[in-house]
Amino acid sequence: MKTLILLLAACLVFSCTRHSEKDPAKLLDAYFSAEFSADGPGAAVLVMRQGKVLFEKGYGLADLEKKTPITPSTAFNTGSISKTFVSNAILMLREEGKLSLDDPLETYFPEFKNPDIAKKVKIYHLLNHSSGLVDSRRVAEDSVFYLTAKDEENFAPIKQNDTTYFEPGTRYRYSNPAFNGLALIIQQITGKRWQDFIIDRIFAPSGMTGSKITDGPYPQTGVAHAYVWDQGKFIEDDYGEEPTFAASGNGGVWSSVRDLAKYEEALQKAVFLPKDVIQKSRTPFQPANWQDTLPSFIGYSWFTGTCEETPIVFHTGHQGGFTADYVWVPSNQLFYVILCNSPRPIEQYREEVLKVAKLRGYEVAK
Repeated sequence: MKTLILLLAACLVFSCTRHSEKDPAKLLDAYFSAEFSADGPGAAVLVMRQGKVLFEKGYGLADLEKKTPITPSTAFNTGSISKTFVSNAILMLREEGKLSLDDPLETYFPEFKNPDIAKKVKIYHLLNHSSGLVDSRRVAEDSVFYLTAKDEENFAPIKQNDTTYFEPGTRYRYSNPAFNGLALIIQQITGKRWQDFIIDRIFAPSGMTGSKITDGPYPQTGVAHAYVWDQGKFIEDDYGEEPTFAASGNGGVWSSVRDLAKYEEALQKAVFLPKDVIQKSRTPFQPANWQDTLPSFIGYSWFTGTCEETPIVFHTGHQGGFTADYVWVPSNQLFYVILCNSPRPIEQYREEVLKVAKLRGYEVAK
C-alpha cells in the first residue's frame, strides 16, 4: 500500500510538472525575465486571443534615473507602428469623400521643384512605400536642426528633389518622409493638427486614453525614456539626442501595450473604418506598373509575411532607443505586441512567442 501511495504521489508531481512546463504564461514570463534585467531598460509584453488578454507584464525600468518600473500601462514611443495610424486616418478621409488615393502630390504640394514628380506620385504610393521619393534630408550634415525638425521641415527637402529612386509604383523602398507628407495632407484637409484628428477619431473611439502623439518635444513626462548601450553604460537616446525624432508622421505615436490591444480590438470590430477597408489595408497591394522580381508584401502601411509557418500581419518600430513589434495572426485572432526602450532582437522574440503560442490555450492554426 505504501508503495502504491508513493507511486501515485510521484505521478501527481510529474503531472503538475508537465502542466507547469506547458503553461504558456509561465514559459513567456521565464523567457522575458531572462531577457530583461530588473535594473535596466526593459519592455512591456501583451498577448491576446479573440479579445481576451492571455498574458501581459512589464520588465525592467521605464526611467533609469527615477527607477520607474515598466508596467503594461507604460507609454513607449512606438516608432513606425505610428504609420498605421496615419494610414488609417487617410483611409477615413477617403471614406468620407475628402480625398482619393489616386490624388497626385501636386494636389497638396504644388510647390514641388520638379512638377513631374508631383504629378506621378500618388497617395497610394506613399501608403505602399512604392513612391520612389528620394530621402534627401541632410540629417548627418545638419543633425542639430533635425533634433527638433517637425513634419514640415522633414518633408521640405523632398519637395526639392529633381528625380526619384525609381518610377513610382514599380518597386518597394521604405520611406519615412512619405508619412511626413501624409500627415501634412491630413492637416490640410481637416484644417487642424493631424495629431488632433487621430486623437479624436482613432484614440478616443478605441478607448486609448493613455496614448499621445509627438508635437515637437511633447510628451516629455509620463512616458518611458529610451536608451542605447555606449562605452559600457546606457545613455538616453530619444527626443533631444536622436535626429528626426520630432518628425511624428513617421513615428510619433506613444502608446502602451494595453492601449495597442484596444487599437487592434477597434480594428477587428470596425470601430472607425469598415471591415473591407481594413482587410484591404492588410492585404498586399501591387501597383499596375510593378516591375520588381518579388511580389509586393505590403498593403497600406501594414506588412504581411509568415512566422513559424503562420501567416501574419505586422509592423515593427525602431526610433532612437525604442524598439517595438505589433503582430496580428488572422488564422486564430491572436495578437502579440512588445514595446522596448532599448534596441532588442524583436524578430527573435516574435518567433519565441509564436512557438509558445502553439501550446495549450494559445494554439495557432496553420
